[in-house]
Amino acid sequence: MEGIPHPIPRTVEEVFSDFKGRRAGLIKALTTDVEKFYQQCDPEKENLCLYGLPNETWEVNLPVEEVPPELPEPALGINFARDGMQEKDWLSLVAVHSDSWLLAVAFYFGARFGFGKNERKKLFQMINDLPTIFEVVTGTVKQPKEQSASGKSKSSVKVPRQSEPQTKPVKMSPPPKEDDDSGGEEEEEDDEQGATCGACGDNYGTDEFWICCDVCEKWFHGKCVKITPAKAEHIKQYKCPSCSSKRARV
Repeated sequence: MEGIPHPIPRTVEEVFSDFKGRRAGLIKALTTDVEKFYQQCDPEKENLCLYGLPNETWEVNLPVEEVPPELPEPALGINFARDGMQEKDWLSLVAVHSDSWLLAVAFYFGARFGFGKNERKKLFQMINDLPTIFEVVTGTVKQPKEQSASGKSKSSVKVPRQSEPQTKPVKMSPPPKEDDDSGGEEEEEDDEQGATCGACGDNYGTDEFWICCDVCEKWFHGKCVKITPAKAEHIKQYKCPSCSSKRARV
């Protein structure tokens, strides 16, 4: 990557300022300057990378030749995937890799200049207060934990409901069945003792993403069924692996 040398950040505030500048440049490339960015990512060219610069600009360029590089490098060969995907999906993919690269650069500086536990925590909190590039590019911004998962998401995917802090986790009870008029209160009490993952059997935790199968109504850790919150937003009706395999055998 060529360009004018930039001052090396040495404090938490300086690293965060560097992060914000690079982030602003990347967002420009993927939003306001997207046509120019798209044209520069020619699949006929060699492996290309998208760089965000501290002065809030961006550039598409070949990776640096020195090994190991002075800074962590962005995702290599983003131009090769351009024509094999829909534009919005390709831009989302580049955005995710750009988020990962920004974190790598920020914590590289932290490691290089000996940031301690408190400094690393402060840096992450400052970064975490900003929406990710992926959220900006796709128009999705996560709700605060206190307000999230109050039922079904926009895509009708069920998410465990979180209530005020308590010693036992609570999951959203399934709709009452028509032929089950008796014993409803007892079942609800048992249900509130804690949801368990249908895959690993662990109890529900408020700090983890969960998803409910719309067929068998069992809850699963997102990580156990390989479903992320971002992927869940695009699922209209979720079927767990077991229900999916049953449907396939019919």
